[in-house]
Amino acid sequence: MVDLSQYLPILLFLGVALALSTAFVFLPMLVARLTGAHKPNEQKLSEYECGFPAFEDPRSQFDVRFYLVAILFIVFDLEAAFLYPWAVSVFSLGWTAWFSMMIFIGELALGLVYAWKKGALDWE
Repeated sequence: MVDLSQYLPILLFLGVALALSTAFVFLPMLVARLTGAHKPNEQKLSEYECGFPAFEDPRSQFDVRFYLVAILFIVFDLEAAFLYPWAVSVFSLGWTAWFSMMIFIGELALGLVYAWKKGALDWE
């Protein structure tokens, strides 16, 4: 016979998680209904971030260069994230770690040269 009391902590955890997630979803909707926040008017729909109306449609397309710069930032940010732990432990890891990091940095340098030649870093 299986002792089901071992599953009680898991069931309690799932019950608390279900109750909290339900509360986080439905409680703000209930509070909005009770306080009248669901009734939009001109004052509630006005611009609040910068104080003046937008110049154009906020759903307009961005230039692809924004995305290229963001992707390049992520790539070189990851390089820095990998470089620090390697630099801390390079002397205990030996020459294999040094050569593998040099190959990694070389590949990233080739990627930077490629992006530079394609004009991803040029801004008009």
